[in-house]
Amino acid sequence: MDYRKILTEMDIKSLKTTDFDYSLPEELIAYAPLEQRDASRLMVVDNNHVEHSQYNNLASHLPVGSRLVFNNTKVIAARLYFNTLHGKTIEIFLLEPLNGDYSSLHQSRSATWKCLIGGSKKWKKEETLVQSYPSISDSFELHASFNGRNDDYFIVSFNWTEDISFYALIELVGNTPLPPYIKRAATAEDAKRYQTIYAKTEGSVAAPTAGLHFTEDLIHQLYQNNITTSYVTLHVGAGTFKPVTATSIADHTMHKEFFEVAFKTLEELASEDCTIIPVGTTSLRTLESLYWIGLKSYYQVKDLDTMNNLDQWEHIELSSLGPIPYTTILQHLAKRMKELNIGTLHGHTGICITPGYAFKMAKGLITNFHQPQSTLLFIISAYLGDRWKDVYATAIQKRYRFLSYGDGMLIKHWPIGEAIEQ
Repeated sequence: MDYRKILTEMDIKSLKTTDFDYSLPEELIAYAPLEQRDASRLMVVDNNHVEHSQYNNLASHLPVGSRLVFNNTKVIAARLYFNTLHGKTIEIFLLEPLNGDYSSLHQSRSATWKCLIGGSKKWKKEETLVQSYPSISDSFELHASFNGRNDDYFIVSFNWTEDISFYALIELVGNTPLPPYIKRAATAEDAKRYQTIYAKTEGSVAAPTAGLHFTEDLIHQLYQNNITTSYVTLHVGAGTFKPVTATSIADHTMHKEFFEVAFKTLEELASEDCTIIPVGTTSLRTLESLYWIGLKSYYQVKDLDTMNNLDQWEHIELSSLGPIPYTTILQHLAKRMKELNIGTLHGHTGICITPGYAFKMAKGLITNFHQPQSTLLFIISAYLGDRWKDVYATAIQKRYRFLSYGDGMLIKHWPIGEAIEQ
């Protein structure tokens, strides 16, 4: 299939990354979290109206009976430091297991990962890096060996001397992978606050930041207001911070990320046609990817597998198959999972959501304020069109805090209409 022809027809080729630029004042970047998670400010974008609130009032802004979908991925301590024989410091940043199997986090004595390497030129590739950790035991050593490279990553094999899982090991010796624009050492406080309170499944190297605002009290308020919750998993990769350097959105390559959805969650989402609001762009991308993978199975384009896949622009080709309600697609998925004895749907998605995208499951979004010219800002524009510029200008004027540790907004349905009221 000629995706270039499809992209031209959908006008994506005409979308320039500079169309998604704005001037972000340095002083509005949040370099540390607020003391209280749900004290962050919340901009509520509803039709042509903007209201200024706080996260601890979120329940009052949501329709009764709506369902929030959270990403329960857990951030791992992905930054590891080694010294060469000549005393040079090497930083190894874990990206994902080489074989894509995150269960390997819980294997002992060896692991091979795709990594970024800071100071790679200082590492003689025939040298095995060795780091001792007497805090674990007097004889404990972690070895790192260079195993090759790709255009986007290095391959590093790790070996260690005791019967401890790789996840437990890096939790002891690794560092919290703060975003690259936060140019300071991670603290013990970051290890707690750069993690959602409901984090469960280990694998992310960046937090699903929209969820950082939620507390136990806030989630309890949601239940009291008859607002239900579901959980999916998408392991956020370092690609979320990768600058979009291509002139056209069509030429930007999305990094694929691992996701999984349990059968129970699928049943919850399929059982009712309600207002589904993802908490964060990662939950959103998981839900929308689930729809397209289900559509492929529904039309027998590609049935379910142990590891499913959705390419960056594949949804454009699949849209020609015709719209099917998401409840029908999810009920089909549940039926096929039962027939194939699949308890959890696994996959990798590279879906790129841009202006013009017709959302299949999400009817709103809770999200932070994102960097200029980022793929996350493409998603905001898919909801708001060019009005995202007015919304962001309002956030700057009202001195909202931006990026991962910053404030956020709730986007409701936005029909074509007049300029927003501030």
